[in-house]
Amino acid sequence: MPKGIYKVPTAVNEPIKSYAAGSAERKELQAMLKELRSKELDIPMYIGGKEVRSENKSRLAPPHDHKHTLGHFHKSDKTHVTQAIDAALEAKEKWANLSWEHRASIFLKAAELIAGPYRAKLNAATMLGQSKNAFQAEIDSACEIIDFLRFNVQYMTEIYADQPISSPGVWNRLEWRPLEGFIYALTPFNFTAIAGNLPTSCAMMGNVVVWKPSNTQVYSANVLMEIFQKAGVPDGVINLIYPSGPDAADVVFNHKDFAGIHFTGSTEVFQNIWKTIGNNIHKYRSYPRIVGETGGKDFIMAHKSAEAKSLAVAISRGAFEYQGQKCSAASRAYIPNNLWNEVKGYVLADLKDMKMGPTEDFTNFINAVIDEKSFDKLAKYIDAAKKDSNVEVIAGGNYDKSKGYFIEPTIIVAKDPKYVTMCEELFGPVLTIFVYDGDKFEETLDLVDSTSIYALTGAILGQDRYALELATKKLSNAAGNFYINDKCTGAVVGQQPFGGARGSGTNDKAGAKINLLRWVSPRTIKETFTPPTDYKYPFLQAD
Repeated sequence: MPKGIYKVPTAVNEPIKSYAAGSAERKELQAMLKELRSKELDIPMYIGGKEVRSENKSRLAPPHDHKHTLGHFHKSDKTHVTQAIDAALEAKEKWANLSWEHRASIFLKAAELIAGPYRAKLNAATMLGQSKNAFQAEIDSACEIIDFLRFNVQYMTEIYADQPISSPGVWNRLEWRPLEGFIYALTPFNFTAIAGNLPTSCAMMGNVVVWKPSNTQVYSANVLMEIFQKAGVPDGVINLIYPSGPDAADVVFNHKDFAGIHFTGSTEVFQNIWKTIGNNIHKYRSYPRIVGETGGKDFIMAHKSAEAKSLAVAISRGAFEYQGQKCSAASRAYIPNNLWNEVKGYVLADLKDMKMGPTEDFTNFINAVIDEKSFDKLAKYIDAAKKDSNVEVIAGGNYDKSKGYFIEPTIIVAKDPKYVTMCEELFGPVLTIFVYDGDKFEETLDLVDSTSIYALTGAILGQDRYALELATKKLSNAAGNFYINDKCTGAVVGQQPFGGARGSGTNDKAGAKINLLRWVSPRTIKETFTPPTDYKYPFLQAD
């Protein structure tokens, strides 16, 4: 059989389309939105390459128009979880033995399908199902997932090329094996790219996957599965099911062939998963890989030397793009008193200018939060702030779920830097600001570091380089992604590998080689060309 040491296409970041008025991509996307809204889909599970349906269906609706039906998906029970595991294990040997360049080709093709014929469909599905505006969908469900696929292929080849040195007469090799068993991918609603990356990054390294997306992301997950099948992912390699969390956990975490979990979601859920795996550790063939990115209470910290206008834009974008429903979104800010009045004016002007409404209207900057549960939680915090004399709601504070789950971008100014909304993750368009004495910068850095259990993203803004260096050092453990003179969102694959520590996860950096290394188990092979034929060493000789 012919062999070669193949060089994959060099990964480059996918260019972001503008969707400006009159552009071809805008017209194509608008037509796709209209087409998808005109249909009611019947979305099956995908187990072993077959479409599987149950008698238990759940309705899908746009968060910004919850009376409109996009379709229904077939919910899974424990038997479907078992079927998905069995299908994965049946596919495992053949998939693991497939030459790496053919695995690479499949996922490079998936990237090309998203970049071309499926771009509008995947973006439109994300806009409708997750209430993302055109730009937020483009940077997520087009560019980021394309980047994940292309860069991960490149990282895969770099891992395989990482080999040890050899001494004279010996050839040392490293064999990068997939894990023994199956991987469970548990993905969130807020990024279609994450939903695509978590199962594919494992599969790319030769593993087989059982994938459970969030119920509020099933609509675009179905499009991703269509793309994966079109790209040539073999039957059983990625199995898409929709069980309840407890049902899935009961089957997956008690199975002897459970090899690892790739997770993005809440800290509480991840900690419970970790505990369950620990309690069941004696049941598994190997120690499972536990990889998770969880919550954040992400900060913007401003020094008194910061430029007011750029600080205001970092706040407006960092806190309110995609309704604050990003793990990285700014949800607490520390502003020096010398800048506060100017920054406040700019931010309030931004909020006054932002339109809120459905994603199909491209002039809307703000759309709906994901579901009624999230809406009710946010409304509760906002109502409490309105009644609390220790805080002031200076913007927003209104909400309405009669047609969609709309929460106005809301800013709370707290007198107490440990006020509840400065500490707890809300995951919505609510920002809490603490105005501090600009001469107490270093003390405030300590406050930033100690206020939250999380350590995902954070930003420092200022022109004083000594202050920037001080903040970078003192906040070294406060954020896995740290930004200087920028908002704390917008990590790009290949440029800013993403992940945090403390209560924010295992920091295994999606979009980097380190993540793919978690899905392989290396085997060292030493081959000696002329083995010794006598046990005696020279030192045994008599004088």
